[in-house]
Amino acid sequence: MIVYKDGSWKPIEETTVSVMDHGFLYGVGLFETFRTYQGVPFLFRDHLTRLKKGLHSVYIEWEEQEAFLYNLVNLALEKNNLTDGVVRLNITAGISNWGLPNEEYSKPSTILFTRPVASVPDGKKAVFLNIPRNTPEGEVRLKSHHYLNNLLGKRELGKNSNSEGIFLTKEGFVAEGLVSNIFWIKDDVLYTPSISTGILNGVTRQYILHLASLMNVKVKEGFFLKEELLQSEEVFITNSTQEMVRISQIETTPFPHKTNSVLNQLEKLYRQSTAQQLQSYQQAKRVDMQDDEYKLISI
Repeated sequence: MIVYKDGSWKPIEETTVSVMDHGFLYGVGLFETFRTYQGVPFLFRDHLTRLKKGLHSVYIEWEEQEAFLYNLVNLALEKNNLTDGVVRLNITAGISNWGLPNEEYSKPSTILFTRPVASVPDGKKAVFLNIPRNTPEGEVRLKSHHYLNNLLGKRELGKNSNSEGIFLTKEGFVAEGLVSNIFWIKDDVLYTPSISTGILNGVTRQYILHLASLMNVKVKEGFFLKEELLQSEEVFITNSTQEMVRISQIETTPFPHKTNSVLNQLEKLYRQSTAQQLQSYQQAKRVDMQDDEYKLISI
């Protein structure tokens, strides 16, 4: 794997971070993970918007331009002999003194790397985790280096890669998956936990809510007990690399695959959106920083 770090490309074995980088010492760093379609990163601006907002909230000054980062994505694919990949853009606070600073981090490190897109099963099983979802360290949950809660949840889940663990809050409300947001459908209404539960406001989560609004599907965001989830008709999880994944069973409760359902329509519209964005980029033959990606979708 060839990795970009602060202006240079090196094999991953030669890419290092200083022990005095506060991303290492104190976990001060954020990242975004997204995938490409024929070299085009999907919802790229949305990921960068969330990243920049989060970095500002943890006092990291980072002003890389979208066009520059878009070119880095293409170079990463080229250097790793990939047509498409899962891309990780990681920003660490950078080198600072030993101790917690009062000033802003003005020299962060930018790291970008990619891997092939893994195959996604048609459906997954899921279980409720015993370990509760931790609360965010700040006002909202950031996609940060603080991943111990997820790691412990993964260890509890075990080695079954075809299962997802579902976090509950300490109060017992449905939160999110180990690496995903969760949705369910009942009586043609789309349900998902509120951001107020302390979950990550995933970019794909936001996009699904956008697609639901285009379809005039009623959406309820709130605090839900696991019994309400288990009484639903269809369940799916989302993230930027796996897109939309059906859940076939939670614990002992099955969720049969339905045809011509709200989930089917959402999946179809999501596929159309990735294809239309790709077509738009191909026609322009450049990154148009002014176009609103959401305008690519219409029904």
